[in-house]
Amino acid sequence: MNVTGDWLNCAELQQVCAFLTTAGHVALAVGGSVRNALLDMPVADVDIATDALPEKVSELAQKAGFRVIPTGVDHGTLTVLVGERTYEVTTFRHDLHTDGRHAVVGFGATLAEDAARRDFTMNALYAQADGTVIDPLGGLPDLLARRVRFVGDPAARIAEDYLRILRFFRFYATHGDPEQGIDSEGLAACAALSAGIDTLSRERIGVEMRKLLAAPDPAPAMAAMASAGVLASVLPGADADSLAVLVHLEDGLPPDWLRRLVILGGDDPTDALRLSRTESRDWALLRDLTGSAEGPGELAYRHGAALATSALLLRGTVFEADLPDGWQPAVAAGSTAQFPVVAADLMPDLQGQALGARLAELETAWIGSDFTLTKAGLIR
Repeated sequence: MNVTGDWLNCAELQQVCAFLTTAGHVALAVGGSVRNALLDMPVADVDIATDALPEKVSELAQKAGFRVIPTGVDHGTLTVLVGERTYEVTTFRHDLHTDGRHAVVGFGATLAEDAARRDFTMNALYAQADGTVIDPLGGLPDLLARRVRFVGDPAARIAEDYLRILRFFRFYATHGDPEQGIDSEGLAACAALSAGIDTLSRERIGVEMRKLLAAPDPAPAMAAMASAGVLASVLPGADADSLAVLVHLEDGLPPDWLRRLVILGGDDPTDALRLSRTESRDWALLRDLTGSAEGPGELAYRHGAALATSALLLRGTVFEADLPDGWQPAVAAGSTAQFPVVAADLMPDLQGQALGARLAELETAWIGSDFTLTKAGLIR
Protein backbone atom coordinates (compact mmCIF):
# COMPACT_ATOMS: atom_id res chain seq x y z
CA MET A 1 0.00 0.00 0.00
CA ASN A 2 1.08 3.56 -0.69
CA VAL A 3 0.27 6.78 1.09
CA THR A 4 0.27 10.24 -0.44
CA GLY A 5 -0.61 13.83 0.34
CA ASP A 6 0.78 17.33 0.37
CA TRP A 7 2.53 16.60 3.66
CA LEU A 8 4.58 13.85 1.99
CA ASN A 9 5.27 15.68 -1.26
CA CYS A 10 6.36 18.83 0.56
CA ALA A 11 9.85 19.90 -0.54
CA GLU A 12 11.11 20.38 3.02
CA LEU A 13 10.24 16.83 4.09
CA GLN A 14 11.79 15.41 0.96
CA GLN A 15 14.98 17.36 1.69
CA VAL A 16 15.22 15.94 5.20
CA CYS A 17 14.74 12.40 3.91
CA ALA A 18 17.25 13.04 1.12
CA PHE A 19 20.15 14.10 3.34
CA LEU A 20 19.72 10.85 5.25
CA THR A 21 19.14 8.44 2.36
CA THR A 22 21.89 9.98 0.23
CA ALA A 23 24.30 9.11 3.03
CA GLY A 24 23.07 5.51 3.04
CA HIS A 25 20.64 5.76 5.95
CA VAL A 26 16.95 4.98 6.29
CA ALA A 27 14.46 7.85 6.52
CA LEU A 28 10.84 6.94 7.24
CA ALA A 29 7.80 8.98 8.17
CA VAL A 30 6.28 7.27 11.19
CA GLY A 31 3.26 7.27 13.44
CA GLY A 32 0.59 9.94 13.25
CA SER A 33 1.30 11.25 9.76
CA VAL A 34 1.11 7.80 8.17
CA ARG A 35 -1.84 6.73 10.32
CA ASN A 36 -3.91 9.82 9.60
CA ALA A 37 -3.08 9.94 5.91
CA LEU A 38 -4.26 6.36 5.46
CA LEU A 39 -7.55 7.29 7.15
CA ASP A 40 -7.93 10.52 5.14
CA MET A 41 -7.61 12.53 8.32
CA PRO A 42 -5.63 15.79 8.61
CA VAL A 43 -1.87 15.42 9.04
CA ALA A 44 -0.22 17.88 11.42
CA ASP A 45 3.33 17.09 12.51
CA VAL A 46 5.53 14.67 10.59
CA ASP A 47 8.02 12.60 12.59
CA ILE A 48 10.89 10.78 10.92
CA ALA A 49 12.57 7.58 12.07
CA THR A 50 16.08 6.65 10.97
CA ASP A 51 18.84 4.15 11.61
CA ALA A 52 21.38 7.01 11.79
CA LEU A 53 22.66 7.80 15.28
CA PRO A 54 21.78 11.27 16.65
CA GLU A 55 25.27 12.67 16.16
CA LYS A 56 25.21 11.51 12.53
CA VAL A 57 21.79 13.06 11.96
CA SER A 58 23.09 16.35 13.36
CA GLU A 59 26.21 16.22 11.19
CA LEU A 60 24.31 15.47 8.00
CA ALA A 61 21.60 18.05 8.69
CA GLN A 62 24.08 20.84 9.33
CA LYS A 63 26.09 19.83 6.28
CA ALA A 64 22.87 20.19 4.25
CA GLY A 65 22.47 23.71 5.65
CA PHE A 66 19.74 23.05 8.20
CA ARG A 67 19.60 24.13 11.82
CA VAL A 68 19.45 21.37 14.45
CA ILE A 69 17.98 21.59 17.96
CA PRO A 70 18.76 18.74 20.42
CA THR A 71 15.21 18.65 21.79
CA GLY A 72 15.37 15.07 23.09
CA VAL A 73 18.85 13.86 22.30
CA ASP A 74 18.91 11.42 25.25
CA HIS A 75 15.98 9.68 23.63
CA GLY A 76 17.47 9.93 20.16
CA THR A 77 15.38 12.87 18.98
CA LEU A 78 16.64 15.96 17.18
CA THR A 79 14.52 18.72 15.68
CA VAL A 80 15.59 19.76 12.19
CA LEU A 81 14.49 23.17 10.94
CA VAL A 82 13.97 23.50 7.21
CA GLY A 83 12.75 26.96 6.34
CA GLU A 84 9.69 27.53 8.54
CA ARG A 85 9.02 23.82 9.01
CA THR A 86 10.32 21.58 11.78
CA TYR A 87 10.76 17.83 11.74
CA GLU A 88 11.58 15.58 14.68
CA VAL A 89 14.11 12.96 13.57
CA THR A 90 14.48 10.02 15.94
CA THR A 91 16.96 7.17 15.83
CA PHE A 92 15.59 3.61 15.88
CA ARG A 93 15.63 2.61 19.54
CA HIS A 94 14.68 -0.04 22.04
CA ASP A 95 13.90 0.27 25.73
CA LEU A 96 16.63 -0.63 28.20
CA HIS A 97 14.62 0.23 31.30
CA THR A 98 11.17 1.67 32.03
CA ASP A 99 9.49 2.66 35.30
CA GLY A 100 5.95 3.39 34.12
CA ARG A 101 6.72 7.06 33.50
CA HIS A 102 10.08 7.32 31.74
CA ALA A 103 12.22 5.06 29.59
CA VAL A 104 15.96 4.66 29.20
CA VAL A 105 16.57 3.78 25.56
CA GLY A 106 19.34 2.20 23.56
CA PHE A 107 20.15 2.87 19.91
CA GLY A 108 21.22 0.51 17.15
CA ALA A 109 17.78 -1.10 17.09
CA THR A 110 16.22 -2.66 14.02
CA LEU A 111 13.05 -1.34 12.44
CA ALA A 112 11.10 -4.23 14.00
CA GLU A 113 12.52 -3.41 17.46
CA ASP A 114 11.67 0.25 17.01
CA ALA A 115 8.11 -0.66 16.05
CA ALA A 116 7.76 -3.08 18.97
CA ARG A 117 8.27 -0.30 21.54
CA ARG A 118 5.37 1.77 20.21
CA ASP A 119 2.01 1.86 21.94
CA PHE A 120 -0.63 0.82 19.38
CA THR A 121 -0.41 -1.16 16.18
CA MET A 122 -1.91 1.74 14.19
CA ASN A 123 0.99 3.91 15.38
CA ALA A 124 3.65 1.41 14.27
CA LEU A 125 3.32 2.19 10.57
CA TYR A 126 6.11 3.75 8.52
CA ALA A 127 6.33 5.26 5.03
CA GLN A 128 9.24 5.87 2.70
CA ALA A 129 9.65 9.22 0.97
CA ASP A 130 7.93 7.80 -2.12
CA GLY A 131 4.88 6.81 -0.05
CA THR A 132 5.54 3.07 0.23
CA VAL A 133 4.03 1.89 3.52
CA ILE A 134 6.07 -0.41 5.75
CA ASP A 135 4.11 -2.43 8.30
CA PRO A 136 6.55 -4.45 10.46
CA LEU A 137 3.94 -5.55 13.01
CA GLY A 138 0.92 -6.16 10.80
CA GLY A 139 -0.93 -3.13 12.14
CA LEU A 140 -2.46 -2.05 8.83
CA PRO A 141 -5.59 -4.25 9.16
CA ASP A 142 -6.18 -2.79 12.62
CA LEU A 143 -5.89 0.73 11.29
CA LEU A 144 -8.22 0.18 8.35
CA ALA A 145 -10.75 -1.45 10.70
CA ARG A 146 -10.26 1.44 13.16
CA ARG A 147 -9.25 -1.05 15.85
CA VAL A 148 -7.16 0.49 18.62
CA ARG A 149 -4.98 -2.37 19.81
CA PHE A 150 -1.84 -2.40 21.92
CA VAL A 151 1.39 -3.66 20.40
CA GLY A 152 1.99 -7.14 21.84
CA ASP A 153 0.92 -7.70 25.44
CA PRO A 154 -1.28 -4.79 26.63
CA ALA A 155 -0.14 -5.09 30.24
CA ALA A 156 3.52 -4.96 29.22
CA ARG A 157 2.96 -1.87 27.07
CA ILE A 158 1.07 -0.12 29.86
CA ALA A 159 3.71 -0.98 32.47
CA GLU A 160 6.26 0.85 30.28
CA ASP A 161 4.25 4.07 30.53
CA TYR A 162 0.97 4.33 32.42
CA LEU A 163 -0.06 7.30 30.29
CA ARG A 164 -0.86 4.70 27.63
CA ILE A 165 -4.02 3.92 29.59
CA LEU A 166 -5.36 7.38 28.81
CA ARG A 167 -3.99 7.27 25.27
CA PHE A 168 -5.90 4.04 24.71
CA PHE A 169 -9.21 5.79 25.42
CA ARG A 170 -8.15 8.92 23.58
CA PHE A 171 -7.28 7.03 20.39
CA TYR A 172 -10.50 5.05 20.66
CA ALA A 173 -12.34 8.41 20.72
CA THR A 174 -10.42 9.90 17.78
CA HIS A 175 -9.59 6.88 15.60
CA GLY A 176 -11.70 3.96 16.81
CA ASP A 177 -14.96 2.54 15.50
CA PRO A 178 -17.58 2.84 18.30
CA GLU A 179 -19.89 0.39 16.54
CA GLN A 180 -17.17 -2.25 16.66
CA GLY A 181 -16.56 -1.55 20.33
CA ILE A 182 -13.39 -1.13 22.31
CA ASP A 183 -10.67 -3.81 22.36
CA SER A 184 -11.53 -6.10 25.29
CA GLU A 185 -7.95 -7.14 26.08
CA GLY A 186 -6.79 -3.56 26.15
CA LEU A 187 -9.74 -2.51 28.30
CA ALA A 188 -9.08 -5.31 30.81
CA ALA A 189 -5.41 -4.35 31.08
CA CYS A 190 -6.31 -0.68 31.62
CA ALA A 191 -8.72 -1.64 34.38
CA ALA A 192 -6.20 -3.92 36.08
CA LEU A 193 -3.41 -1.34 35.99
CA SER A 194 -5.40 1.86 36.55
CA ALA A 195 -3.66 2.49 39.89
CA GLY A 196 -0.54 3.31 37.88
CA ILE A 197 -2.17 6.56 36.79
CA ASP A 198 -1.39 7.95 40.25
CA THR A 199 2.32 7.82 39.40
CA LEU A 200 1.93 10.19 36.45
CA SER A 201 2.38 13.94 36.55
CA ARG A 202 -0.84 15.92 36.58
CA GLU A 203 0.42 17.88 33.58
CA ARG A 204 0.67 14.76 31.40
CA ILE A 205 -2.76 13.60 32.53
CA GLY A 206 -4.22 17.03 31.78
CA VAL A 207 -2.84 17.08 28.24
CA GLU A 208 -4.34 13.66 27.44
CA MET A 209 -7.72 14.48 28.96
CA ARG A 210 -7.96 17.71 26.98
CA LYS A 211 -7.29 15.80 23.76
CA LEU A 212 -9.78 13.07 24.66
CA LEU A 213 -12.57 15.49 25.54
CA ALA A 214 -11.90 17.50 22.37
CA ALA A 215 -12.62 14.47 20.15
CA PRO A 216 -15.68 14.79 17.89
CA ASP A 217 -17.58 12.34 20.11
CA PRO A 218 -15.74 11.21 23.25
CA ALA A 219 -18.86 9.73 24.88
CA PRO A 220 -18.26 6.02 24.00
CA ALA A 221 -14.62 6.25 25.10
CA MET A 222 -15.53 8.01 28.33
CA ALA A 223 -18.22 5.41 29.07
CA ALA A 224 -15.64 2.64 28.61
CA MET A 225 -13.20 4.61 30.75
CA ALA A 226 -15.78 4.84 33.51
CA SER A 227 -16.65 1.13 33.32
CA ALA A 228 -12.97 0.25 33.73
CA GLY A 229 -12.64 2.42 36.83
CA VAL A 230 -10.15 4.68 35.09
CA LEU A 231 -12.33 7.80 35.10
CA ALA A 232 -12.63 7.61 38.88
CA SER A 233 -8.84 7.43 39.15
CA VAL A 234 -8.43 10.56 37.05
CA LEU A 235 -11.45 12.61 38.16
CA PRO A 236 -12.94 11.45 41.47
CA GLY A 237 -16.71 11.74 41.51
CA ALA A 238 -17.04 12.25 37.76
CA ASP A 239 -19.93 10.64 35.89
CA ALA A 240 -19.88 10.12 32.10
CA ASP A 241 -23.61 9.34 31.72
CA SER A 242 -24.66 12.81 30.48
CA LEU A 243 -21.82 13.30 28.03
CA ALA A 244 -23.62 11.60 25.12
CA VAL A 245 -26.62 13.91 25.63
CA LEU A 246 -24.38 16.98 25.57
CA VAL A 247 -22.63 15.84 22.38
CA HIS A 248 -26.04 15.31 20.78
CA LEU A 249 -27.17 18.82 21.77
CA GLU A 250 -23.96 20.32 20.36
CA ASP A 251 -25.22 19.18 16.95
CA GLY A 252 -22.16 20.07 14.89
CA LEU A 253 -20.91 22.95 17.01
CA PRO A 254 -17.14 22.93 17.52
CA PRO A 255 -16.11 20.58 20.35
CA ASP A 256 -15.19 22.30 23.60
CA TRP A 257 -13.25 20.12 26.05
CA LEU A 258 -13.91 22.38 29.04
CA ARG A 259 -17.66 22.35 28.49
CA ARG A 260 -17.54 18.56 28.36
CA LEU A 261 -15.40 18.47 31.48
CA VAL A 262 -18.08 20.43 33.34
CA ILE A 263 -20.81 17.93 32.45
CA LEU A 264 -18.72 15.13 33.98
CA GLY A 265 -19.18 16.78 37.37
CA GLY A 266 -17.20 15.49 40.32
CA ASP A 267 -14.52 17.24 42.32
CA ASP A 268 -12.86 20.46 41.20
CA PRO A 269 -10.42 19.27 38.48
CA THR A 270 -7.99 22.18 38.84
CA ASP A 271 -5.29 20.13 40.53
CA ALA A 272 -6.11 16.78 38.91
CA LEU A 273 -5.67 18.19 35.39
CA ARG A 274 -3.46 21.17 36.21
CA LEU A 275 -5.94 23.67 34.84
CA SER A 276 -4.69 27.19 34.26
CA ARG A 277 -6.22 30.03 36.27
CA THR A 278 -8.41 30.97 33.32
CA GLU A 279 -9.55 27.38 32.76
CA SER A 280 -10.27 26.89 36.45
CA ARG A 281 -12.25 30.14 36.60
CA ASP A 282 -14.28 29.25 33.49
CA TRP A 283 -14.95 25.72 34.80
CA ALA A 284 -16.38 27.12 38.05
CA LEU A 285 -18.32 29.83 36.19
CA LEU A 286 -19.92 27.32 33.78
CA ARG A 287 -20.85 25.06 36.66
CA ASP A 288 -22.65 27.99 38.33
CA LEU A 289 -24.24 29.32 35.14
CA THR A 290 -25.76 25.92 34.43
CA GLY A 291 -28.27 26.61 37.19
CA SER A 292 -28.66 30.36 36.69
CA ALA A 293 -31.70 32.12 35.20
CA GLU A 294 -29.89 34.48 32.83
CA GLY A 295 -31.24 34.37 29.28
CA PRO A 296 -29.11 33.76 26.18
CA GLY A 297 -28.56 37.44 25.42
CA GLU A 298 -27.65 38.36 28.98
CA LEU A 299 -25.30 35.39 29.27
CA ALA A 300 -23.46 36.50 26.15
CA TYR A 301 -23.39 40.15 27.21
CA ARG A 302 -21.92 39.36 30.62
CA HIS A 303 -19.68 36.41 29.77
CA GLY A 304 -19.07 36.33 26.00
CA ALA A 305 -20.50 34.16 23.23
CA ALA A 306 -18.39 31.05 23.90
CA LEU A 307 -19.23 30.76 27.60
CA ALA A 308 -22.88 31.64 26.93
CA THR A 309 -23.15 28.89 24.33
CA SER A 310 -21.57 26.37 26.69
CA ALA A 311 -23.83 27.40 29.57
CA LEU A 312 -26.95 26.96 27.45
CA LEU A 313 -25.83 23.55 26.20
CA LEU A 314 -25.05 22.45 29.75
CA ARG A 315 -28.48 23.61 30.92
CA GLY A 316 -30.18 21.71 28.15
CA THR A 317 -28.26 18.59 29.10
CA VAL A 318 -28.79 18.79 32.85
CA PHE A 319 -32.48 19.71 32.67
CA GLU A 320 -33.19 17.56 29.59
CA ALA A 321 -34.74 20.52 27.81
CA ASP A 322 -34.59 21.93 24.31
CA LEU A 323 -32.52 25.06 23.85
CA PRO A 324 -34.58 28.29 23.77
CA ASP A 325 -35.92 29.38 20.39
CA GLY A 326 -33.68 31.95 18.77
CA TRP A 327 -30.87 31.38 21.24
CA GLN A 328 -28.09 31.72 18.68
CA PRO A 329 -29.14 35.17 17.35
CA ALA A 330 -29.66 36.26 20.96
CA VAL A 331 -26.15 35.14 21.89
CA ALA A 332 -24.72 36.93 18.86
CA ALA A 333 -26.57 40.13 19.77
CA GLY A 334 -25.63 39.98 23.43
CA SER A 335 -21.96 39.37 22.74
CA THR A 336 -21.63 42.64 20.79
CA ALA A 337 -24.09 44.79 22.74
CA GLN A 338 -22.74 47.95 24.45
CA PHE A 339 -24.61 49.50 27.36
CA PRO A 340 -25.33 53.05 26.18
CA VAL A 341 -25.26 54.73 29.60
CA VAL A 342 -22.09 55.66 31.49
CA ALA A 343 -21.68 57.06 35.00
CA ALA A 344 -21.06 60.59 33.72
CA ASP A 345 -24.57 60.61 32.22
CA LEU A 346 -26.08 60.47 35.72
CA MET A 347 -23.71 62.83 37.49
CA PRO A 348 -23.66 65.09 39.43
CA ASP A 349 -27.26 64.31 40.43
CA LEU A 350 -26.21 60.86 41.62
CA GLN A 351 -23.03 59.88 43.44
CA GLY A 352 -21.56 56.83 45.20
CA GLN A 353 -23.89 53.94 46.01
CA ALA A 354 -26.89 55.66 44.55
CA LEU A 355 -25.07 56.07 41.25
CA GLY A 356 -24.07 52.40 41.14
CA ALA A 357 -27.59 51.26 42.01
CA ARG A 358 -29.14 53.43 39.27
CA LEU A 359 -26.66 52.21 36.66
CA ALA A 360 -27.48 48.60 37.58
CA GLU A 361 -31.21 49.33 37.40
CA LEU A 362 -30.89 50.91 33.96
CA GLU A 363 -28.67 48.08 32.71
CA THR A 364 -31.27 45.53 33.81
CA ALA A 365 -33.97 47.43 31.93
CA TRP A 366 -31.77 47.68 28.84
CA ILE A 367 -31.04 43.92 28.90
CA GLY A 368 -34.76 43.25 29.35
CA SER A 369 -35.45 45.21 26.19
CA ASP A 370 -33.17 42.86 24.26
CA PHE A 371 -30.61 45.69 24.12
CA THR A 372 -32.95 47.93 22.12
CA LEU A 373 -33.46 50.83 24.55
CA THR A 374 -31.30 53.86 23.75
CA LYS A 375 -29.71 56.28 26.20
CA ALA A 376 -32.61 58.68 25.63
CA GLY A 377 -35.11 55.94 26.32
CA LEU A 378 -33.37 54.96 29.53
CA ILE A 379 -32.69 58.42 30.93
CA ARG A 380 -35.91 60.37 30.99
